[in-house]
Amino acid sequence: MKNSTLLLCIFLPSCFLIFINLSFAVDGDSLQDTCPASPPEQQTVFINGLPCKNPATVTASDFKSTKLNQPGNIDNFDRSFTAIVSASEFPGLNTLGLAIARTDLDVDGLVMPHSHPRASEILYVSKGVLIAGFIDTQNQLFQRTLREGDVFVFPRGLLHYCLNSGFETATAFSVLNSQNPGLVRIADAMFGSEVIKMLKLRLISISKLEVDRAAENVTLFGFYPVDDDSNLEIGREKKKKRETV
Repeated sequence: MKNSTLLLCIFLPSCFLIFINLSFAVDGDSLQDTCPASPPEQQTVFINGLPCKNPATVTASDFKSTKLNQPGNIDNFDRSFTAIVSASEFPGLNTLGLAIARTDLDVDGLVMPHSHPRASEILYVSKGVLIAGFIDTQNQLFQRTLREGDVFVFPRGLLHYCLNSGFETATAFSVLNSQNPGLVRIADAMFGSEVIKMLKLRLISISKLEVDRAAENVTLFGFYPVDDDSNLEIGREKKKKRETV
């Protein structure tokens, strides 16, 4: 009986500590030294993450990426470009809980409000002057001006943005604590989804229905809408009758 009680006292706290650890983890811990992601064409199963390469085929090249050494195309409406490199593009990041990004902004360029549902982000300004900020769940704004060498952190899942407030192009690099941080753009979510398109059509149809009802009510006071030929003819007949009387 004493042994059972002792085991229970050890087992329950251990389970609690494991639960707490899992609750606060962003990405799962790696169970081996390295685990570069297997190429997509070699993946035969779907898992929460990416399968590892055969250890015998791992090379130093898996841990190097050149995808962020060139500026992005900022000739667009926002005058900015952000490239996020995750484990899918950079195999060596797999199981490390990391992703990296580069943001280039023209003068007055803007990175529209967005969020990363699975990661916090640390932004490092490499060139130029930026205004960066985020909004918490109480709609409180946290914003600062950043200059070369400054660092700013965006908490996980919160809306954040940045804009170029200097007189030259600006460049910033980011590290995110998830190998697949995700990206939710407010503009795309609101105006680019099928749900919003359906909602817009619904609102338009409701508006048209209200206009039609208003037109029907107008006839109660002896007036007729003239938006089509039939109603125009009815109006003319009414006018003739009033003139003869």
